[in-house]
Amino acid sequence: MAGARLAAVGGLVRELLREDAPSRIAALTEELFRAAGSISEEDGSAAEVEEDAISLWNWAVTKHTGSVVNDEQRAKLRFVACRLVCLCEGSDLPEGTIQRQILMSMKTGKGWIDIGKADLADGFLEIAMSSIEKLYAKLLKGSDGEADIHVHKADVEKNLFKVLSYQAESAVAQGDFQKAVKCVQRCKDMLIKLPKETCYLSILCYNFGVETYEWKRYEQSSFWLSQSYDIGKMDMKYSVGKEMQAKVLRLLATTYFEWDCSLYLDKALKAITLANQENLHPAGVFLKVKILLKSGASDEEINSAVAEVLHCDMSLDFWLNTAKLLLEHGRESIGFDFLKSVPEQFQSSPDLGKITLLHIEFLLQNKRELLAKQKVEEIIIGHYTGKQLLPETLNQLHIILWDRAAKHYEAKSYSEALHWYNYSVSFYTPGQIDQNLAKLQRNMASCYLHLKQTDKAKEAAKEAEKCDPNSIFTKFSIYKIAMMEKDTNKAVEAVIEMGKLAEKLLQHEDKLRLDENTGTNLLSLAAQIALEHEQEIVAMKALEYLSEHLQDFKQLFAALKCLVRLTLPNVMAENEEKRDEAISSMLTYLTLAYKRLAETSTEEKFTGDMRILEAHWFRKVAWNLAVQFRGCPEKMRDFFLLSFKLSQFCPSDKAVLIAQKTCLLMAAAVDLEMGRQEVTPSERTQLLTQALQHLQACKEIWKVLKLTGDFTKDPTNTLLLLYEFEARSKLNDPTLHDFMESVWEQPQIEVKMLEIIASLSMEPPARYPVLCKKALKSALNLHRKQTVMDAVKFSKCLHSLINLSLPTGLADLDASVLQEVWDYFEDALSVVSSTDAYPEMEILWLMTRAWNTGIFQYTVGKYKEAEQWCGLGMRFLSHLGSLKKSYEGHMIGLYSEVLDKLDRAKAFPPNEEQ
Repeated sequence: MAGARLAAVGGLVRELLREDAPSRIAALTEELFRAAGSISEEDGSAAEVEEDAISLWNWAVTKHTGSVVNDEQRAKLRFVACRLVCLCEGSDLPEGTIQRQILMSMKTGKGWIDIGKADLADGFLEIAMSSIEKLYAKLLKGSDGEADIHVHKADVEKNLFKVLSYQAESAVAQGDFQKAVKCVQRCKDMLIKLPKETCYLSILCYNFGVETYEWKRYEQSSFWLSQSYDIGKMDMKYSVGKEMQAKVLRLLATTYFEWDCSLYLDKALKAITLANQENLHPAGVFLKVKILLKSGASDEEINSAVAEVLHCDMSLDFWLNTAKLLLEHGRESIGFDFLKSVPEQFQSSPDLGKITLLHIEFLLQNKRELLAKQKVEEIIIGHYTGKQLLPETLNQLHIILWDRAAKHYEAKSYSEALHWYNYSVSFYTPGQIDQNLAKLQRNMASCYLHLKQTDKAKEAAKEAEKCDPNSIFTKFSIYKIAMMEKDTNKAVEAVIEMGKLAEKLLQHEDKLRLDENTGTNLLSLAAQIALEHEQEIVAMKALEYLSEHLQDFKQLFAALKCLVRLTLPNVMAENEEKRDEAISSMLTYLTLAYKRLAETSTEEKFTGDMRILEAHWFRKVAWNLAVQFRGCPEKMRDFFLLSFKLSQFCPSDKAVLIAQKTCLLMAAAVDLEMGRQEVTPSERTQLLTQALQHLQACKEIWKVLKLTGDFTKDPTNTLLLLYEFEARSKLNDPTLHDFMESVWEQPQIEVKMLEIIASLSMEPPARYPVLCKKALKSALNLHRKQTVMDAVKFSKCLHSLINLSLPTGLADLDASVLQEVWDYFEDALSVVSSTDAYPEMEILWLMTRAWNTGIFQYTVGKYKEAEQWCGLGMRFLSHLGSLKKSYEGHMIGLYSEVLDKLDRAKAFPPNEEQ
């Protein structure tokens, strides 16, 4: 098994050596790296393995040179080759093999260090060190001549030096300061024999100093930099040179300065002084001045340091930075004197304006504004007399001028701000089109507005519009002027333009120039200004845009609330046009509130509690508006539905459920009422279908609500049933009869409900006589069961049932129908006989219907039936009160005639057909 692993590695090596495809090379490299890491001496060794290792090593070098493998892949391949070579190690290796192992181990270790994996380097560097010791012992034991010993020993010492330096690198990378110091010290001791390595070791220590400085390990950094400087002095023949020594000392001075300036100030000053003595460099001079300023040195000492500048060739920027450093540390006398000497050094420079700019900056910083103005005016004169500033410098001047103007603006010194803005304007030519000029003119317009100089503000805004007509800021300036002049139309026009431009900004995402919220921020400010000036129309126009486009939900709902509050007074306005417009707007705002609340579910910053609070506020507004519009059913329905929708974002507590139930019931009631009006069939169908949808939703809510308490006195069950019956009956719903079965099965059905069902059954377009009759019969039964019968209600119910069963004008009726109706009359007569409360007009009506039915029977030759029905009518006559006298004589006479005719008809029956 062990030999198999080694053979597998060998196979992978040979496959890699034949491969050219980069992706496959990368895959094989990783596979080899993993495999090599798991093999050990137990896996055995063979000559062919050593041969494969050497081939792999050489291949990696060649491919790396050709950029086929990268640094990390080369390090991994060296690792594999080195591991394989080490497996071939015997008890007595020849010198050549040991030297090869030393070289391969050293380079493998160095490779890991170079790619930032120093921890993987240590093992190979230890192998290299062990191999060096073996080689040295072998040399001492078996050398043939004195000369050969010295040559080989020198090679061994060079390798030892390299290994120690690599171990120092690895230790520094891993933060092992003590180990690194020991390794470097051994290298330093070897410089007597290897003087040519002085430069290398000095630079190595400098690099350690740079690394530790960047890690802010100042104590270690100062040690390494000191070592670098000391090593650099050990052998002048092989030194790094004065420039490098100065560079080391400058970093050493910086390290002391940043480590603890108060504690190591003298060391920092000593190091920088030495650096400048070694090689005078701008950075050294600047650092020395900086250290002296920090130490609180006298003007004389600082002047002496500054004088060193005159002895070196330095750029204008360096001179200016030095002057700036002096002025920033309060050494004005030295700073301004130094600044005055700069033009002499750079008389031919095209960028002398930088000197004046720095002068102006520090004059302003030291509150010498009058002198600064003089300097600016000198530049303006020079600008028009052939001494223009370079474009970059001129831009910097504009920044200074605008900054000064802005400070005066913030301090409400608007006239002074204009003074500085006018300086900036002086550098623009008449008619020049520039976006910065547009901004400048807008700023000036703002100043003029504060000074109540409207005409000048308008002129400035006009100039800004010429330069940048599509700027939202320009439109905002025009808006502010319109507000100042109380020009509502102009202000609204400006707001509309701002809204359009704000949309364009969002679409094009022009974030290089403007923040994505710029448009909405300006419109928010516009709304605020309008409200402060009591310009509600203007404010509402701005708020409408904000309510549609704001991404910050807190601001959005604040805008919507403001719109609602502003619109509410006009909802009940006397002017019809104004009122209708306000109602339409209110519906729009509340609908938008619902839509945007639905969007908040994905917004983390807008919490659930916030959403609930907003939903409650808007649903209550919608509810109150619905209540206000009782006289306008359609509007009432729309607001109730909005209140319901908005309440869906609220927790389903008892109060919210009751509100939801009421909203849906009212909406359904309105739809039914509107369906009863003169509408087209399609409109009626739509209204009735909507009503059914509301009722279905309401039923679900009612189920939940009933679980929260006692609702025995609540009429909701009845209303739901009646509303649903009306909707289904008028829609000619095929499921109506199934629905009614559940109604008949109800244990406590009321008379009133049955009477309404009966009425609705025959209300066009519905026509369900069977259902109507059943409802009326059930109602009559309930009337009879009452302890004290309500004769009036009973009479009306019976009236309806007889009318339904015995249509007026129909003589040829089925005997079963007549019998059924006869029973109704008998019921009526029974009740009439037992109470004086039966309405007289109803008794009269019953008498008349019975009599007429008898006459109808008579006309068709049904004499017996005619006698019965006429006789029934006579029986009701006896129960009439005040009306009895009016009908009695006439009825008796007619009844006698009928009886007489009936007797004669019986005596002469008609002949049968032959």
